[in-house]
Amino acid sequence: MGNFAITGGNRLRGEVEVQTSKNAVLPLMAAAVLTGEPVRLRRCPAIADVRNMGEILTGLGCEVSREGEDLIIDAGPADRCEMPTGPAKELRSSIFLLGPMLGRFGRAVVAYPGGCDIGLRPIDLHLKGLACLGAEISEQGGAIVCDGRKMRGGLVHLDFPSVGATENIMMAAVRAKGRTRILNAAKEPEIADLQAMLNRMGARVYGAGCSTVEIEGVEELHGVEFRPIPDRIAAGTLMIACAMCGGEILLKNVIPEHLSSLIFKLRESACKITLFDDKIRIAANGRPRNVHKVETSPYPGFPTDLQAQYLALLTVGEGTGMILETIFETRFKHAAELIRMGADITVRDRIAMVRGVERLHGAEVRAHDLRGGAALVLAGLVAEGETVVRDIGHIDRGYERLEDTLSALGGNIRRT
Repeated sequence: MGNFAITGGNRLRGEVEVQTSKNAVLPLMAAAVLTGEPVRLRRCPAIADVRNMGEILTGLGCEVSREGEDLIIDAGPADRCEMPTGPAKELRSSIFLLGPMLGRFGRAVVAYPGGCDIGLRPIDLHLKGLACLGAEISEQGGAIVCDGRKMRGGLVHLDFPSVGATENIMMAAVRAKGRTRILNAAKEPEIADLQAMLNRMGARVYGAGCSTVEIEGVEELHGVEFRPIPDRIAAGTLMIACAMCGGEILLKNVIPEHLSSLIFKLRESACKITLFDDKIRIAANGRPRNVHKVETSPYPGFPTDLQAQYLALLTVGEGTGMILETIFETRFKHAAELIRMGADITVRDRIAMVRGVERLHGAEVRAHDLRGGAALVLAGLVAEGETVVRDIGHIDRGYERLEDTLSALGGNIRRT
């Protein structure tokens, strides 16, 4: 997987353009299956998750290609309704293809998805929602077999506002006859982005970003050229890096509203943050102040995908802070690695208590998952001496050449 070698102690300065959102692009790639015409996604990040999703689409018969920074998906030649198991085992978001495959082919055979080991992340909400639309679902040989030939619009109530389930049901419903209503839908910005692209393709989807989403089924969709939203998690990671290292950076290609929960916490930590229409400037000087409590929750709450990075910030802050992880039950594996660097962290169940220390020290650590790996990189940027982060393939799943981005801001980091 490769390693990062990091020498800490540098303040961060400069400006950088934030990559396009991983969590927006993956369902948009899946949505391309719903039409037989080409779909062009502009500024699509060159990350491992995008490559894996591309391999899955190719396995279905789609033609996937790149033109510069754009990704082009032509699902016209697609003629297979059985997902290739190899790439699917590497990618949690492969489950997004279930709804589009049912909408396009009326049948889907998919493997149980892989991805980061951060908890159970059951897919029962996806399956229950599709069953509410009339899909017949069974398990055969370790695969999920779905028959969607009798699917029609219907009422779906999600027990939890799951982002993936909301998106999957939306994509399944756009070509089903009749009206579908999703109650207790997730409100994340990526769902609104999916609605925007589907409607540009000829769908009739309303309410994304609210707790009720409605879909009027249409017979067919057409191709589209679409630019997805910026990556709020990548932007947040860089903001936390500046808060830890000190300095001043300007992030371009951002939507500040998507980062409101983090901005409030960083301002409590004594960071100076200036917001523009599509830019954020953050400045930090000295040790951050630890906030008493951070609790992850669905959007617009504090995102679980920034929990690990914020935990790294607390390790070097003044005072004691607490993080309550409410979304995933095993998302503190990075804590043990941070402790190896001198952090003072106590984890009990879903709560991490952190007593800030003046400085961390370099160590050899291992990335167990995508966001936990990013947290270790941030810790390395402020630690005394050299830090080696191993298994960075996890980090490459969601960050496009993270070492180049941080180096451009003054960080001392290289890939080995």
